[in-house]
Amino acid sequence: RKTIYAYPHGGGSYVVSKENLGENASLVAGASILTDYILTVAVSICAGVRAITSIPAFANWADHRVSLCIGAIIFIGLMNLRGVKESGRIFAVPTYVYIVVVSALILYGLSKSYFGWFGGISPIEFAKYSAESAKEGLKESGGMLAIVVLLRGFASGAVALTGVEAICDGVPAFKKPSPQNASRTLIMMAAILGTLFFGVSLLASRLHPVPLEEGESVFSQMGRHVFGEGIVYFILQIFTALILMLAANTAYADFPRLSSIVAKDGFLPRQFMNRGDRLVFSNGVIVLSIAAIALV
Repeated sequence: RKTIYAYPHGGGSYVVSKENLGENASLVAGASILTDYILTVAVSICAGVRAITSIPAFANWADHRVSLCIGAIIFIGLMNLRGVKESGRIFAVPTYVYIVVVSALILYGLSKSYFGWFGGISPIEFAKYSAESAKEGLKESGGMLAIVVLLRGFASGAVALTGVEAICDGVPAFKKPSPQNASRTLIMMAAILGTLFFGVSLLASRLHPVPLEEGESVFSQMGRHVFGEGIVYFILQIFTALILMLAANTAYADFPRLSSIVAKDGFLPRQFMNRGDRLVFSNGVIVLSIAAIALV
């Protein structure tokens, strides 16, 4: 929040650390945030596809999930190469619907669990998932599995970080007075994120969903258990996928811009500074897409 007021023309981690801590610190920050943007695309797209394949009607699509992820990344990459501008009103719709439906999941689920309202609710039965869990070898273990879990946590955390970074980078895009509006947006985002995260975590502690390496996601298990398999559950999963696609698109706005700045300073190939015929940093978009596809 302080950075927004200090750098009203946009000051991401790279710019701020370069001016205040020196070149070496800025390179660490720049490399970190570029890595975060790659992880944002890969993780968000994978999670979005899983949200869709968790719907029982689309369960068969899980066999093609890698192809679906790659196809989604290519589609978003092509859209950004064409210079499609974000429309606030269009992108606001899935955001608002997602906040409302997740809030409903939390309030409806907790009222059922704590007070027995609306017919009450019991924890998710482990038995129906235990055979699948055993088959996939999902068990507590040390060694390599611990490293994989740690890396998975890092990847998810990196995705959350880029949301904060995007606001600090994009201060000029806000209505004037830009710093005040960006600051309010950041506070609102943090409040909404914290509230929803705490609520979902609390609901999970009551319902005991089963984390599976493949198959239905934890979020889908809770949604289906609380709402049933009706239209509200379907909306929850669809808009979860849409929100994750928007998260991936945010990386396409910032990765090419940051890579061009780093290239201008001579620490990345100068080709990152080139703009295509649509006035976007085409090489940055292409490299981001290739790196995300490689991770997937």
